[in-house]
Amino acid sequence: MDETHTNRTALAKGAKDIAKEAKRHAAKNLSKAVDRASDEYSTHRSYNRFQNEDEEENNRNTYGQQDGHYGDNAANDDEDGASSDATEGHDDEDEIYEGEYQGVPAHNDGKPRDGQVALGQPVSDSLKSRKDLETERQTDEEELAQQYELIMQECGHGRFQWQLFFVLGLALMSDGVEVFVVGFVLPSAETDMCVPNSGAGWLGSVVYLGMMFGAFFWGGLSDRVGRKQCLLISLSVNGFFAFLSSFVQGYSMFLVCRMVSGFGIGGAVPIVFSYFAEVLAREKRGEHLSWLCMFWMIGGIYASAMAWAIIPHYGWSFSMGSAYQFHSWRVFVVVCALPCVSAVVALTFMPESPRFFLETGKHDEAWMVLKHIHDTNMRARGEPERVFTVNRIKTPRHLDELVEMQSESANPVLKVLFKIKTELRGIWLTFMSCFNYPVKDNTIKLAVVWFTLSFGYYGLSVWFPDVIKHLQADEYASRVKIHNNERLEDFTFNFTLENQIHRNGVFLNDRFIGMKFKAVTFIDSSFLNCYFEDVSSFRSFFKNCSFVDSFFYNTDIDDAKLTNSRVINSSFHHNKTGCQMTFDDDYSAYWVYFVNFLGTLAVLPGNIVSALLMDKIGRLSMLGGSMVLSGISCFFLWFGTSESMMIFMLCLYNGLSISAWNSLDVVTTELYPTDRRGTGFGFCNAMCKLAAVLGNLIFGSLVGITKAIPILMASSVLVGGGLVGLRLPDTRANVLM
Repeated sequence: MDETHTNRTALAKGAKDIAKEAKRHAAKNLSKAVDRASDEYSTHRSYNRFQNEDEEENNRNTYGQQDGHYGDNAANDDEDGASSDATEGHDDEDEIYEGEYQGVPAHNDGKPRDGQVALGQPVSDSLKSRKDLETERQTDEEELAQQYELIMQECGHGRFQWQLFFVLGLALMSDGVEVFVVGFVLPSAETDMCVPNSGAGWLGSVVYLGMMFGAFFWGGLSDRVGRKQCLLISLSVNGFFAFLSSFVQGYSMFLVCRMVSGFGIGGAVPIVFSYFAEVLAREKRGEHLSWLCMFWMIGGIYASAMAWAIIPHYGWSFSMGSAYQFHSWRVFVVVCALPCVSAVVALTFMPESPRFFLETGKHDEAWMVLKHIHDTNMRARGEPERVFTVNRIKTPRHLDELVEMQSESANPVLKVLFKIKTELRGIWLTFMSCFNYPVKDNTIKLAVVWFTLSFGYYGLSVWFPDVIKHLQADEYASRVKIHNNERLEDFTFNFTLENQIHRNGVFLNDRFIGMKFKAVTFIDSSFLNCYFEDVSSFRSFFKNCSFVDSFFYNTDIDDAKLTNSRVINSSFHHNKTGCQMTFDDDYSAYWVYFVNFLGTLAVLPGNIVSALLMDKIGRLSMLGGSMVLSGISCFFLWFGTSESMMIFMLCLYNGLSISAWNSLDVVTTELYPTDRRGTGFGFCNAMCKLAAVLGNLIFGSLVGITKAIPILMASSVLVGGGLVGLRLPDTRANVLM
């Protein structure tokens, strides 16, 4: 018995020694593994590293997936007749010690406390704080940014990027067309629809308001459902309502259609730049995003050329009775929707952004798109045999969100409303994250720069043409012919009277047949036994006049044109209804189209310079320098006393400011991470459109009153915005986060 007791004691002591030795060697192996992983992370940046990390993470999750205790895993392995790492320890001489290794026990009888797990077991996401999970996701995003840059360098820059360049260029061209359509259509639409002076000017404001809300909504939605899908829907909305607006007859419905059309096209700018930047390598990004900006200029040139070619030709119009009129300006609206339709068709053949797929955890879809980019470029280079070597790509950790569940048996309408509510809530949360560290300061600075640049640009864009019109009107008024105390009897007027004033005249037994009054005013005149037939008038009025025994047939002379006048024993038959307009009435229309064409064409040199120098002198230098120079150029407006001088100043200002626009687009794209890029860009572009509305209202109200306030206002906001822009971080050497 004593011998048996001694043997058992020795056996127990030996087992304890074996367990202690196993613990020591396990701790040593764990320390070596940690050091090895740390060295690998700091010294290697290859595709295989990201693949191995994913495999090791899967192994760790399989290793500790039961209930958090090594003993349970070991017991299960023993039942299957297998041996696990938990029951084997290795020393330096590769000797194996058999035994049940339970790990380092916690203070509470070997059971982990809340928030703690046994040594060597990965911490479950449910036990980590939100801050820890966000830190891990940020680390994953930084690793993805580095790897994605290497992948894009392997894919190269070639045919795929150029195909996407032209497709997205059509979408950006549609945005430029939408802006210019407002100015070209406004005079004709308001005249055709008999808009009173109180309602004039609303068209420009509602279009910009629609674009403001559209930029925020579509930009935010593109971070949730994808760049391509959002761009397709937004362009489709724009194209449909732009086409519909050309057929509606009422001014209120026309305003609604143009506002919804603006809402659709508002998503073009934030999505286009985000989409294209995500398929460009770092050394190509600044230059090619700047080249993409040229399509906005092309849109302006296209709109100017189409307006000049179509709107003056009123012979292209047709009517269906007196209730439906389709004038040439409506044809112009249809033609201006063609770039948008072309962009929708071409975009259906392009893939989704692979970077968006990776951010949303769709690894396989992203890999397929990247392989397509690589193979397309290699085939174009004549190297189809080159193989896409990427196997695994790092995907960021996804954070769980509290999502309200909807019953499957709910009404379809309620499901749609619930979906809309969910997406709007997601857009708002993403927008609020743009004001979190580390992008909060950048968001505020970008909003200031966008607002100031847009306020000065759109404000002066309205002010320049209106000042030119004002100068033309002054010159036109200086050539007015004044007739006093004239007396005409038995005379037939069958020609146009233009730019005349008749005072104290007497017209006796005169005939006005098939003629026009253009900017003609009769003051204190008498018409006795006169005959008016097929008469049209434009900006013509009869003030304090008398009509005695006169006859009116098929004329547009009505109470609005008879100011304090007396009509005695006279009759009106078959008066013209609606607003009569011909292109001859607007003597400056051709001139307006030509001025806008020159102003748009003037940005071509600035576009070329900004594209070639964007990566050489830096985004911030170009942004700040361009805005400051634009502000300084405003002071030369003091010397703009003629039409030619004002046109020259308009071209100079546009040429200097375009570099600021291009660099601001590039900086905004590069400063936001992928999961907030569309939202942040959309918010900044919404601020741009808000400034456009305010600029139109403020600068438009100052035309013909004073030069000092518009010049000082534009100069101060441009210089101030440029100085704020210089405080932004330089993104020239950064990978796309």
